[in-house]
Amino acid sequence: MLLPLPILYSFRRCPYAIRARLAIRAAGVPVALREVVLRSKPAELLAASPKGTVPVLVLPDGTVLDQSLDIMRWALAQHDPLGWLQPEEADEAHALIDLNDQRFKPLLDAYKYAPERAAASRDEAVALMLAPLEQRLLRHSHLLRDTASLADMALLPFVRQFAAVDAAWFAAAPLPKLQAWLQRLTGAGLFESVMAKYAPWQAGDDAPVFGR
Repeated sequence: MLLPLPILYSFRRCPYAIRARLAIRAAGVPVALREVVLRSKPAELLAASPKGTVPVLVLPDGTVLDQSLDIMRWALAQHDPLGWLQPEEADEAHALIDLNDQRFKPLLDAYKYAPERAAASRDEAVALMLAPLEQRLLRHSHLLRDTASLADMALLPFVRQFAAVDAAWFAAAPLPKLQAWLQRLTGAGLFESVMAKYAPWQAGDDAPVFGR
């Protein structure tokens, strides 16, 4: 008898959902993917997590994970063939991810959605996060070492989103190592595979299997 798969509620372009899908794909852990239309959230998503944001992972035993980092760590705890989790890096990785989520993301949102604050928010975001990342990448090809880590993959969707706000400005910015890091990771097969398009899920639909 086949056991039911975990259910992942996701939205293709959401950076939090992208980071969760990256870890699930890297781990090779199969889940049933339910693509969400954010303006018309399914009742099943809201029942699992009333806050109504993605990603949300519902495990077969009923456990609900509705924070993207918890989903990443859950997947990598099952299988971590690429070595993204290293115990000795845990504190440094957590500090980078927390800075991204708590301070860089609001600046990114202001850069995208508040034209009157865009330039100031962009420059503050560069000083806070992107310039220090550039300095890190002078030492290694990735943020913590010469191979990808949890920190790289957790920050990648947000740096990608920042770069897309004004692609010409980002391409001309004095951030050559960061530009190369972004191009290398987004051009890899892993990233491309998690950005495939799926039809929105509705109650009664079979959800495609994602992750393996």
